[in-house]
Amino acid sequence: MDLPPVDAVLLLSFGGPEGPGDVVPFLENVTRGRGIPAERLAEVGSHYLEVFGGVSPLNEQCRQLRSALEAELAARGPALPVYWGNRNWHPFVAGTLQRMRDDGKRHALAVVTSAFPSYSGCRQYREDLARHAVPGLVVRKLRHYWAEEGFLGPVRRNADEAAAGLESPRLVFTAHSIPMSAAAASGPDGGAYEAALRTAAARVAGDRPWDLVWQSRSGPPSVPWLEPDVSDHLAALGEQGVAEVVLVPLGFTSDHVKWSTTWTWSPYRERRRA
Repeated sequence: MDLPPVDAVLLLSFGGPEGPGDVVPFLENVTRGRGIPAERLAEVGSHYLEVFGGVSPLNEQCRQLRSALEAELAARGPALPVYWGNRNWHPFVAGTLQRMRDDGKRHALAVVTSAFPSYSGCRQYREDLARHAVPGLVVRKLRHYWAEEGFLGPVRRNADEAAAGLESPRLVFTAHSIPMSAAAASGPDGGAYEAALRTAAARVAGDRPWDLVWQSRSGPPSVPWLEPDVSDHLAALGEQGVAEVVLVPLGFTSDHVKWSTTWTWSPYRERRRA
């Protein structure tokens, strides 16, 4: 099929609340159809309120990413407009696609802020695009970029900076846990989510000791998810006498607030950036 020339870029992301009144409606969007109890939503919502005052960092970082990408395209070419749409909060992808068509755009490339292959990080965005497709506009999602040095390089530099001055740090890479069934089904041959994360972690770590752990699981305890949980793993390392850990959020391209657990740094030497 002959396609019109690419005339736009679409940045796709998860979305996040931008004020205290947005928190519960946002979480209801995220969990729609999953039967999450209201009290659990209130508990998760308290994390947004207590840590960020109800404003997720994600949307602002998407604005910055959009501006940076548009500036890079203007400098290097082709100079394309960059649109932005979210799955779970404003600006919703449905409205963004409509606006793109109204602006006369016919062929866009979609960049997703999830780097790794999984249902929620890849196929669900494809489903979003298909569900909200508008006549006359073709949108094609770009391939996964977790193996690109442009992604791994900054992760490695940040890990090196955090490890500077430590004697023998252990790198603990973390990513969003998903159900074991979803992990087994990811990618064309299965197991792609965990395999990609392990390959990426090994490339960042080099010859340093490292582990891959998981966070932010949700759902009933009867459903098995990828383990170990980051909190449990840090506690186990402390019991083993590990004194220095660099926690590397490999599976996340932006700060966010999800289904978090609580842990303490008491067995470890904590290092914070000023």
